[in-house]
Amino acid sequence: MSSRIYERQFDEDDGQTLPTDPGCPECGGDTVTDGGETACVECGLVVEEYRIDHRGRLYTGFDEETNVERTGPPLTEARHDRGLSSEIGWKRDAHGNTLSGQKQRQIARLRTQQHRGRFDSRAERNLAHAFGEIARLVAAVDCPRAVRESASALYRRAQNENLIRGRSIERVAAAAVYAACRQDGVVLSPADLAGVSSCTVREVRRTYGVLNTELGLATPIVDAAGFLPRIAADCDAPADVQQRARELVDDAREAGYVNGRSQAGVAAGCLYVAGIDAEQRMTQARLANAADVSTATLRSRVAEIRDLEA
Repeated sequence: MSSRIYERQFDEDDGQTLPTDPGCPECGGDTVTDGGETACVECGLVVEEYRIDHRGRLYTGFDEETNVERTGPPLTEARHDRGLSSEIGWKRDAHGNTLSGQKQRQIARLRTQQHRGRFDSRAERNLAHAFGEIARLVAAVDCPRAVRESASALYRRAQNENLIRGRSIERVAAAAVYAACRQDGVVLSPADLAGVSSCTVREVRRTYGVLNTELGLATPIVDAAGFLPRIAADCDAPADVQQRARELVDDAREAGYVNGRSQAGVAAGCLYVAGIDAEQRMTQARLANAADVSTATLRSRVAEIRDLEA
């Protein structure tokens, strides 16, 4: 058998670099596999998607002598019961055969009773509603599945700490998604969440502050390089400009220019300088709007980067 079929492999372990992968076709950077997606660590381009989950949950029988085992779907934090409940189908049985009309009506009645009895308390019903809102927000801002799991776990912790009382479910759900993005290193602003939810930017920030203080979240500071792909995508910056901007960010970090400054503003300033050097001019207003900073802040960062080049 020819070995050419092994020229490219897929590694389901999160964060594992594919050694046989030639690299990102856009910028040539390294690629990693995380949650079924192969993405570039430099520009964020999703090179390949593989959504089939081959993992399983192992059930061991109570009788150790017989050692009865079976597998099922993995546990998930995105369900109020962590995915342990059963789902009743609709028109077909387990073999794919169509059910008769009488059997379908019987299954419909069972499905109604099962839906009514799946929540043991009002808290579980509210939890299911919150997880549905989290799933909607994550899909609206195009975040990976891991963010949904982390946000659901944070919301469950907030409910156990009695932090939901006096606050709407939508506000806490949006704050949990923002906190999960901060923890997982996903660049997302409160304005992005406020645009797809029923709460304001101020409410997202204030509720996130409550979660951060009361739950003691370990939220790392997002580096300026993390803002480059999103700002560059909003401003249609070419790949060579992004690469030059990343080099400028590294130089500014080594010189200590990024300390105490808005990381998004530093990224926007580096993109502006890189665009001028490559004769790909982008307006200051467009870059400042994409970075959610003022044009005065952008001009200050540009002046500092120019001094660094000199």
